[in-house]
Amino acid sequence: MNPLSETTYLVLLALYDEPLHGYGIIKSIEDLSEGSMLIAPGTLYGVLNNLQKQRLIEMVEKETDKRKKKTYCLTEYGKEILRAEYERFLQMARLTEKKQIGK
Repeated sequence: MNPLSETTYLVLLALYDEPLHGYGIIKSIEDLSEGSMLIAPGTLYGVLNNLQKQRLIEMVEKETDKRKKKTYCLTEYGKEILRAEYERFLQMARLTEKKQIGK
């Protein structure tokens, strides 16, 4: 699989601990990044559709406040891809440190 885009990585990361609905994903990303990364709803739903097609996430309906909300959860395959991408980031950071960039 190709490297994940930043937005895709953040969505998968937001879903790592628990299933969330769209607003919950947006809020989780905002909280994780301490407000430095924001995702617009239109962008989010395009990413969610693509992630479902790739079987990285799946939609589950969850009833809250007498309404059904589209809630998304990470699949086992999605967790594998997220872990692999994390390892790739670590490797890139180690290579960068060898060059002492920023020192």
